[in-house]
Amino acid sequence: MNHSTNQVYDVVVCGGGPAGIGAAMLAARLGCRTLLLERYGRLGGMAVSGLVQPVLGTVDSPLANAIIARLGGRRPDFERFDLLAADEVTGAGATLLLHCPISGAQVEDGCLRTITVAGKSGPFTCQAKVFVDATGDGDVAFAAGAEYEQGRPGDGLTQPMSIMFRISGVDESRAFRCGSEEEARTCQVAGRTWHEIVTEGQAQGLLPASVGIIRTYLTHRPGERGVNATQVNYVNGTSEADLTRAELEGRRQAFQVLDFLRTHAPGYEDAIISAMPAVIGVRETRRFRGIEQLVREDLITGRRRPDAVVKAACFCIDIHNPDGSGQAEGFAARAKPYDIPYGCLVPRDLDGLLLAGRCISGTHDAHASYRVMAIALATGAAAGTAAAIACRDGVQPRQVDPPAVCQLLDATGSALR
Repeated sequence: MNHSTNQVYDVVVCGGGPAGIGAAMLAARLGCRTLLLERYGRLGGMAVSGLVQPVLGTVDSPLANAIIARLGGRRPDFERFDLLAADEVTGAGATLLLHCPISGAQVEDGCLRTITVAGKSGPFTCQAKVFVDATGDGDVAFAAGAEYEQGRPGDGLTQPMSIMFRISGVDESRAFRCGSEEEARTCQVAGRTWHEIVTEGQAQGLLPASVGIIRTYLTHRPGERGVNATQVNYVNGTSEADLTRAELEGRRQAFQVLDFLRTHAPGYEDAIISAMPAVIGVRETRRFRGIEQLVREDLITGRRRPDAVVKAACFCIDIHNPDGSGQAEGFAARAKPYDIPYGCLVPRDLDGLLLAGRCISGTHDAHASYRVMAIALATGAAAGTAAAIACRDGVQPRQVDPPAVCQLLDATGSALR
């Protein structure tokens, strides 16, 4: 590729996590000249770079479920995940470029026209009819000046960051598994609940003050667990200084958690950390204001929408405490299957751009549910489909008819199964 000239595409997708993978696959399959840009060296987003597992969340989408199956299912081999994703993206006809962070955006007459990429051989620009921001932090929308919110109402604090890591050497004949706060209160270890043991360790200083729950997840390998326990509070995922502090503190916490497991959890006596993530897991940063906004009540009541492009999404309202350990509300609140309307993917005051993944339009509470991978992938597939329709019809994304998006999603899903 000659980076000295402006690259022209129909659709440019920024961010190669589940949302970006879904967007690029769909836009390319529907005939658009598509480019997928990823800032790191591997596709998969937090699933690969952050070791986040398993693939959480459900949607009523044969297409999204087919893509998840093609990438290895709910507990895939994350060492292979990025290669499978690359095959799907390029096999659909899209161009893929890794190591390409976005460094700027150019807006004319209220419409995003080009973006600037900090390429290894020098900066270059990409022009597109429609851009899809699947960067998680909304880097493209932010550079373009789109309106956003960040943090919870009142104090602006976001959910904490976590280093997820893998341990091996677990004795499967004796090891227990605890995947949630509810399970911690029922799972028994030597006659006591795991919650009691961890809380006592926290009070005694054996664990960091912010670590009030240690979750251990099965992986596809015997004797291995994914661990979700570390928690770094009071950090902003769009601050380089905060990210630096969080990366170091989170990794230090991981070794404290390992020591605690080896001492207090049967079957973990010989466990070692076998994999550390390339980057810390960031749950929440910018949420951009769209034509519509998803709110907590939509999730609690299971609101269904005629303008939905993601149907029957479901995951608990999982607010990791921004101001302490554990859950902000004691337990993750239950949600009923809810719809995500197309307007949550369309920035309120900016044309030429669609949102996908955790940066779509929603409140702090609603975001705590739709931020997970399966739902992010579904929003990406919807955004890629809407972008293809906008290109085909020569219209802006806000003019696309949501039922037309659903019709194409269903047709493509039938072809993938």
